[in-house]
Amino acid sequence: MKTLLKCFWSLHFPRTFLRHSRRSLASLVIPDFEDISRGKQEVPEYFNFASDVLDQWTQVEKAGKRPPNPAFWWVNDQREEAKWSFEELGLLSRKAANVLTGPCGLQRGDKIMTVLPRIPEWWLLNVASMRTGIVFIPGTSQLTAKDIIYRLQASKAKCIAVSDTLAPAVDSIASECKFLKTKLIISESGRDGWLNFRDLLQAAPDKHDCVKTKNQDPSLIYFTSGSTGSPKMVEQSHCFGIGFAASGRHWMNLGTSDIFWNTSDTGWVKAAWSSLFSPWLNGSCVFVHHLPRFDPAVIANTLTRYPVTTFCTAPTAYQMLVQHDLSRYKFMSLKHCLTGGEPLIPEVFEQWKKQTGLDIYEGYGQTETVVICSNVKGMKIKVGSMGKASPPYNVQVVDDQGNVQPPGKEGEVAIQIKPKRPFCIFSQYLDNPEKTAATERGDFYTTGDRAVKDEEGYFWFVGRSDDVINSAGYRIGPFEVESALSEHPAVAESAVVSSPDPTRGEVVKAFVILSPAFLSHDPEKLTKELQDHVKKVTAPYKYPRKVEFVQELPKTATGKIQRSVLRKREWGQV
Repeated sequence: MKTLLKCFWSLHFPRTFLRHSRRSLASLVIPDFEDISRGKQEVPEYFNFASDVLDQWTQVEKAGKRPPNPAFWWVNDQREEAKWSFEELGLLSRKAANVLTGPCGLQRGDKIMTVLPRIPEWWLLNVASMRTGIVFIPGTSQLTAKDIIYRLQASKAKCIAVSDTLAPAVDSIASECKFLKTKLIISESGRDGWLNFRDLLQAAPDKHDCVKTKNQDPSLIYFTSGSTGSPKMVEQSHCFGIGFAASGRHWMNLGTSDIFWNTSDTGWVKAAWSSLFSPWLNGSCVFVHHLPRFDPAVIANTLTRYPVTTFCTAPTAYQMLVQHDLSRYKFMSLKHCLTGGEPLIPEVFEQWKKQTGLDIYEGYGQTETVVICSNVKGMKIKVGSMGKASPPYNVQVVDDQGNVQPPGKEGEVAIQIKPKRPFCIFSQYLDNPEKTAATERGDFYTTGDRAVKDEEGYFWFVGRSDDVINSAGYRIGPFEVESALSEHPAVAESAVVSSPDPTRGEVVKAFVILSPAFLSHDPEKLTKELQDHVKKVTAPYKYPRKVEFVQELPKTATGKIQRSVLRKREWGQV
């Protein structure tokens, strides 16, 4: 960590960027990307975010045409810092690229899975993957050995990068992953059978030629939960990041003098949205606090201590913050607040406004897309609304046949993909053409989210049209929880659905039929045992916060469990 924590923010500007001598590159490159995002200009055939955005900001920086903000600013509770300019980010990411293609033995098109907390190396490996044409697969640090082995086997990843905490879990399953060739540990100490990234980074050369990637070459894979089966692989192309040009400028309201803090876990696509692509497209500083867990006091103190201008966190987090009495704090630099991932409760909006004087601008999107709808600066905010359609998308509400619904009529949120597919929507569900085809209805990609559009073009979220549970911004597939429960001897059968919750919006609830040997067990103790079991078998955020023991489950004539009946019962619809 010592190498990364060195701050050498003394830049020299020996020359101007001659190619654009009359205008700064900052005023040329980024509007071009916004024009692409708004459909006014064609996507270039070749695009690589590292060379076409990050390296260009380095040139702007060298020419003295960007405010003296860092490009990346990382802190932790021990007051340690990593603070990089775009030039330093470029240098370190080129060294990281040489680590991947050298000691790690990876080639263009190979896949690397990273399961890392909010540490600087996540950003270096992300950018290094862009530079080398390696496909980057993020995962949340809450993943268990079972989650990791599934992802390694499904993706055929040749390399995995983790911290000390998860290394034992990887060692326990590595022999079952025939494609895995390299284990990369981010640690101050070594481990048998692993390459130490920090040691290799320090020794690596800083010269590296960025590969030339086509705009639709694969760049990222995210695993996303569905209503049936295991998580699906969402493949994103290299031009995915360009799609954030318009939303970064208008929804996030970012410029070169802004310092943007997004609290999202590195395993979620929101980290790519708000902790990488959007801020760096606009020359902003990415601010990161290494939060082991969400603590309102730490959040409030950080917003007080550091000059964060733009803040983004989940609606549930805002709810926890307004209950913390923010009147004791002064956020001197904060001027713009964002949220997404789940609906924002109007009362939380009003309390945040009352305590801080600031509005919260809600946005909506998916792993498969960039931002779909948003409330942008200068637009009238309708509290509780997802806002209006965000470029480059034509967003509509459609019925089961793909027909556009009139204002006021409920349907499924959909993005027009024919006759021309938007450049920044996901490429495919990798190795799952049936699932990819199932998302298309007429001329539209359907999101699975139901909503109503009003006369002014604002979208109002109604709920999911499938069984996926969205709890405090975490997307949880019922199959994953049911699969984990089935491994416990007490469970004969189970069904998992969403259940209303005043804090998280909705939580996971499991209806469980017990095996005969466990019928006499104490229900309270057994509930705790099942919850702990799920936390150990799969990522802890998926565990059922509510458990109800039942004698039977509603089923169709063919024996399929009717989760919809249980869900409607939970939400008071029957």
